[in-house]
Amino acid sequence: MLRRMNTISGQGLAAVVKELENYAPTSWAEKWDNVGLLIEPHREKQIKKILLTNDLTEPVVNEALEKEAQLIISYHPPIFKPLTRITQSHWKERVVAACLANDIALYSPHTAWDKKSGGVNDWLSKAVNVLNIRPLEPELGAPPGTGSGRYVETKMELFQVVQSLQKHIENSVHVALAVGHNPKTVIQSVGICAGSGASLLKGIQADLIITGEMSHHEVLDFTHNKTTVLLCNHSNSERGFLYEFCQVLANSLNGQCLVYVSAVDKDPLVTVASDVNKDLSEFVDVYKH
Repeated sequence: MLRRMNTISGQGLAAVVKELENYAPTSWAEKWDNVGLLIEPHREKQIKKILLTNDLTEPVVNEALEKEAQLIISYHPPIFKPLTRITQSHWKERVVAACLANDIALYSPHTAWDKKSGGVNDWLSKAVNVLNIRPLEPELGAPPGTGSGRYVETKMELFQVVQSLQKHIENSVHVALAVGHNPKTVIQSVGICAGSGASLLKGIQADLIITGEMSHHEVLDFTHNKTTVLLCNHSNSERGFLYEFCQVLANSLNGQCLVYVSAVDKDPLVTVASDVNKDLSEFVDVYKH
């Protein structure tokens, strides 16, 4: 949270959306994506509180209501496939209904932030000692460094990358060793794609790839192509960027809006320790145990 409420004047929704577009134009997003302003309240009001989240789940909506947020920025678009109805029978419909009923605007940037220079993929790349970095697929007509995925040149032993990545995302990492690799293997090239990166990274010539998730058979294809795979779980490869963007957005709005990162947004998957304390109220990732 940034600044005290009694100093907050707020900004109009159009002004906030303009700043979001200036940061990462929605024209950069993949054609299949659904980005931008997804819910616009029927009554115009000042945006004083903004909640950032990776996924707009029902617990996050409740948090937004408790914080009295006027705008939710959800990295993943909660409205992706067209909704044929808005009822109480499905959680995504309930999320949309709650936003509409409470005049909460909803904006989603998704792959536009992935491509942004200094965006999600560059944040994930900070887990590696970067000697050189470039997009895997540069975005035509955009500033240098903009594009899908990242290709990083480095020089680290594999176990060092694993430790650094776990510290960076503050969660455990799944490791699939390439045939012939071991924890002391020197890594000189890394392909990076936050989220689900198998299709973008397919065929890459790299010692290592870092992404959020992929299928069993996709993992086997990479490891038999002499590429070790590090999987963070999907949203754990993205969420940490929100803490950087929180300050960026607050500054771009001249401190006129309070910007929060959700405290309840989390990846649905947790890798738990073998000695789980049955008295715990929730499972804790093994990295934090």
